[in-house]
Amino acid sequence: MAKPKHIVIVGGCGHVGLPLGLLFASRGIKVTLLDIDAGKVEKVNRGEMPFLERGAPELLAQVVRKGLTATLDETCLASADTAIAVVGTPVDKYLNPTLRNLCRSVDDLLNHLRDDTLLVLRSTVYPGVTKIVYDRVRALGRKVHVACCPERITEGSALDELTRLPQIIAAFDSAALARARDLFAILSPDLIELEPTEAELAKLFTNSWRYLNFAISNQFYMLAQNFGLDFYRIYDAVTRDYPRMSSFARAGFAAGPCLLKDTLQLAAFTGNNFFLGHAAMLVNEGLPNYIVSQLRPAGLATKTVAILGMAFKGDSDDVRDSLSYKLRKLLEVEAREVLCTDPFVQDASLVPLEYAMARADIFILGAPHSAYQALSFPPDKQVVDVWNFWAKERQPSKVEHELLPTKVDSI
Repeated sequence: MAKPKHIVIVGGCGHVGLPLGLLFASRGIKVTLLDIDAGKVEKVNRGEMPFLERGAPELLAQVVRKGLTATLDETCLASADTAIAVVGTPVDKYLNPTLRNLCRSVDDLLNHLRDDTLLVLRSTVYPGVTKIVYDRVRALGRKVHVACCPERITEGSALDELTRLPQIIAAFDSAALARARDLFAILSPDLIELEPTEAELAKLFTNSWRYLNFAISNQFYMLAQNFGLDFYRIYDAVTRDYPRMSSFARAGFAAGPCLLKDTLQLAAFTGNNFFLGHAAMLVNEGLPNYIVSQLRPAGLATKTVAILGMAFKGDSDDVRDSLSYKLRKLLEVEAREVLCTDPFVQDASLVPLEYAMARADIFILGAPHSAYQALSFPPDKQVVDVWNFWAKERQPSKVEHELLPTKVDSI
């Protein structure tokens, strides 16, 4: 196996690139994290994680300034034998994937990379992007190897999953595929080889399947609620010791920077004929609206509402595309006052938990942070727990609304 000597990860201080860089550096490989965020670069070089990730602070302390450094300087690419790009494909205001920035980024990379470098597209890309990059490299007469190796990690568990789960690798030629095989065999012996477009679709299928799965649960949750029934009693009945329902998710906010975006990318790829995806978007994005509609009879105009947890998932500090913020906007129109709190999120508009607990009439669980597990509520308070985070037997008061999955993760 040909072990790389110097890996540069473009976008390396983010949730995808940094855990990957930590693991490669811990295997004795020189790793440079190239990023445009000066604050994150400074933090990493000080040995501080810019976001929450289990096990990462300890691993960073072992490798920082030894095998791993972060930089803003693109010239580091000139000495790399492997460049891993985690620049994704965003969705524009028309809900279509935006490829322009990615293509510009590739051209910029090629200006710095030397021939015989392996260029790995690691983050989620629109189907066909790997072919666009490959054709661009050939059109410029460059001898850079191009591979598509999509990540499939869950935020917070990346270090574990990068070594435990199979790695997908793909390329248009045998030389690039062999280089990709050698690279990811360092992390995992279990490699899955696909054609590049198959690899791109594999990532989109993965995230879209999860998004649809959550939408089914959310739709069933709302259906049960509308008839005054307890969704989680039904959920327990159909999942307990019944293997054919093992994939039935709990209800909850299906949020974060990947699930909706990748479902929309798949819809765009099919010419907007992905009807299940569109329906899932209406259900999942409509859950905050549903919660507000269920609370209206309580007289929101006279109530103070507290949202507990503003991150998009439990025990995370990541607020990207968090539905808690959408819920806040809806409530600010109708409630007397809206208080938001989160133990992990840095946001000047948030209030301490104690303040929210003392003032609110209605509590809505936005993110199931473990720090909230021991909370108790006076019997005259209304509690909305879509996640079923607080089991009914633990509640001193009747839970009016039981809402979402045990954990909604971004890939």
